[in-house]
Amino acid sequence: MRIIIVLLLYLFSLEAKTPYELGKDLYVAKACYSCHGHKAEGMNTFPALANRAKGYMAYKLKRFRSKKADTQAQQMMITYSVGLSDADIENLSIFMQDYVDEEMTERYDDSFQTHGDGGS
Repeated sequence: MRIIIVLLLYLFSLEAKTPYELGKDLYVAKACYSCHGHKAEGMNTFPALANRAKGYMAYKLKRFRSKKADTQAQQMMITYSVGLSDADIENLSIFMQDYVDEEMTERYDDSFQTHGDGGS
């Protein structure tokens, strides 16, 4: 019986996501990228969110969730924040603070060597 429990715990740990990954999933699910950009870089009049202080971002999201905004432009965030839980806000703020631009994994293979005279 102990072996089964240990095995199940191991299998569940393989599927566990980090708070950063959960925040990233939430950023995509809530369509934050449509205003703040795919790289959280900000677009037009919408502010950049990447690498902002976690405490500040959590504070702002909690204010929006409680239907408080400092400006008329910020009022649109209330709609997106009302359904967020404390865990969601924590994960989102971790994602925004620790955001790293993922590099492309597929690159040109510059180690290719030609041999011979080109087939002439």
